[in-house]
This record gives sequence, C-alpha cells and structure tokens, in this order.
Amino acid sequence: MKSFGQRATGVRLERMRASPLWRDGGFRNLHPIEAGLRDPSVPMPSVKDFLWGGERRTPEVPLPSFDPREAWSRNAISGLRATWLGHSTVLLEMDGCRVLTDPVWGTRASPFRLLGPKRFQPVPLRLRDVPDVDVVVISHDHYDHLDYPTIRALAGQSRVPFVTSLGVGAHLQAWGVAPERITELDWWESHRVPGTGLTVTAAPSQHFSGRGLKDRNATLWSSMVMRTDRHSVFFSGDTGLTAEYALIRERLGPFDLVMLEVGAFHPAWGDIHLGPLNALKAHQLLGGGAFLPVHWGTFSLAMHAWDEPANTLLANAPSRDALVMPRLGEAVEPKEQRSAKAWWRQGGSEEAHPAEVEKPKEPTQTMAVQERDLPWPLD
Repeated sequence: MKSFGQRATGVRLERMRASPLWRDGGFRNLHPIEAGLRDPSVPMPSVKDFLWGGERRTPEVPLPSFDPREAWSRNAISGLRATWLGHSTVLLEMDGCRVLTDPVWGTRASPFRLLGPKRFQPVPLRLRDVPDVDVVVISHDHYDHLDYPTIRALAGQSRVPFVTSLGVGAHLQAWGVAPERITELDWWESHRVPGTGLTVTAAPSQHFSGRGLKDRNATLWSSMVMRTDRHSVFFSGDTGLTAEYALIRERLGPFDLVMLEVGAFHPAWGDIHLGPLNALKAHQLLGGGAFLPVHWGTFSLAMHAWDEPANTLLANAPSRDALVMPRLGEAVEPKEQRSAKAWWRQGGSEEAHPAEVEKPKEPTQTMAVQERDLPWPLD
C-alpha cells in the first residue's frame, strides 16, 4: 500500500546513518527518559480499549469553526498570526511568510480505507482553498502528522517546498514530491527557505517513528523552530517531557509563540506524549511566550474524553493570559489575544473571546473534507 510510504535508500540512508542519533539500525532519543513520566502500574491500552474504551471520546455535535480566508486576505498587524486548522495543522503567517505545519486533510488516521480513527471534526476549509504557502513543515512520519492524501494533493497542485526530519523525505518522494523540493534536517540543523526571510531549524523531541510493523524508528522525529528577523515560533510535533527543552530555549529562544501537543495522552505514554500538565512544564522550560495547544479536537487517539486536554490545561494554567486557544479556523495574533475561555463547552457560560483584530464573521458547523483515506496512527 502506497500510504505506508517508502524506506530510505542510497545517499539518503547514508546521511541518516551518519547522524549521532542513529544507533543499532534506527534513530534513538538522545537523553534518558525523565523519572515518573510513565506510570508502570498502568498497562498499555489494548485494541479493545481503543475500540470501546473511555467515555465521551467524540463531541456530540461538530465544534464551531470559521472560514479564515477573509482574515488571510489582510496582513497581520503584528506580523505574526496563527490559524489552527485541527489537530497539529496550523497556518502560520510570519512577517509575510506562510508556513503550514503537519498538514492533515484526510478522513482517517490509518493506512486502511475502513479501519482506524476517523476524523470527528472537519477541516474548516478545503485544501485547495488554502493560499499558497512558502513552506510545509513536517515533524515526523506518524499518520496523524504525515498524511498520504494531503501530501499527494500538495505534490500535484503546487511547487511548495517541504522541510522535515531525516528520512521522512523518502515518503514524500514516493508520493510525488520532487527531490529538489525536499529538505531533511537532523537536530540543530537549519534551512533558510529560498526567497524568504524564514529559517526552519529541527530541534530535539522525545518520541519515536514508524508507519508499519517493520519500520519503527527508521526516520527521525523533531520539534521545529521557525524564525524570521522579527518573530520566532516553536512547534513541538509529538513529544514527551524532556530537559532538552531548556537547551532549546538557550540555543533558539526566546519564542513569541509556542505550539505544544496536549491531546492523545495516557499514563502509559508519558515518555512519548506531553498531555496538558506536562505541556505546561514544557512551556516553562522553553521560557514562556504565547502558548497555542495543538494535537486535540480532531481525532480520538486515546481513552480520555475529547475535551479533557483543553479543560485540564485551562484549569491548571498559572494564567489564562498566556494561552492562545482559538476556535478552528480563527486567525489570531498572539500579541492581540486576550484571556482564553472555554469556547468548546457545549451549553456552558464561557465563550471564546476572539482576537481584537481579524474577528471571523460567519461560523460554519461543517465544511467539505476530502473523501480520501488516512493511515493508522502508531502514536
């Protein structure tokens, strides 16, 4: 199946093997796992747990969402604007440059047509309605981050370059992206996007990779830092809590916007996923900045309630003023964003407070989604 991707060979594989992170035939996390991240008393969830475990794993009604195209037609007043499009997909506007992170428009996080987690929340707009971007940034190759139908569409409809982690380019090339459009980075390596003032740097994360039964850790996983002369944005990809975040702050900070994963967590996965509480710790290690939570509100990839990550984050944040929690498709400027509120609570008294600028006009409860298939998430 093409959606499984392609293993690296030749010069690409030689470069991977030269990485200090490559050991015993695959990539490895550099630092030991922090004590207490994984609860040894809690067993790994079973297939039965995934299929029938947990309560309220999807919302009863679609979440409110907005068509961001009108906002995108105007320049960001501060120079930095973010539009969360679901899960870990964010369109960043940075001083005239557009960056799309981990784009996923497919309907399933799976390689199979009828199996695997199905999207419970549509993307706010069709992929072909997204304006031209300067670069697509992909953190790692898990199915809820590297989406076969989306990459196929991007390969055919534009000449956009891709920046990703070592080895992931083999998947992209197999799906039709020309080699000259692909840049693969090891940790701490940087790439200046041609024709822009934007630099993308790969940085450590604590995770793993793989799309099948025999390719675990065959590609690298990374957090990503996007920087212009005026602004810097950190994107975690998927990760557990790691002390390397303090080093990232020292070498690449400070950050105007920090995008950290908060969903799809489990006590047995504490070493590979943050969850909301460890995301707050990671935010502190990174030196603060506006905090946009991602990796929630789109797929049910764990046993917890679909809104638990957002509720826990809101309840435990030292201050709501640092949280940037826009509705889907709501283009917000972190500098203008005010105290976050629980817009996702059905029937609740709290409503989202939109940014003072770029207020969306018409909410849409459903939008067309490409009727293609995703691959099964291994995280």
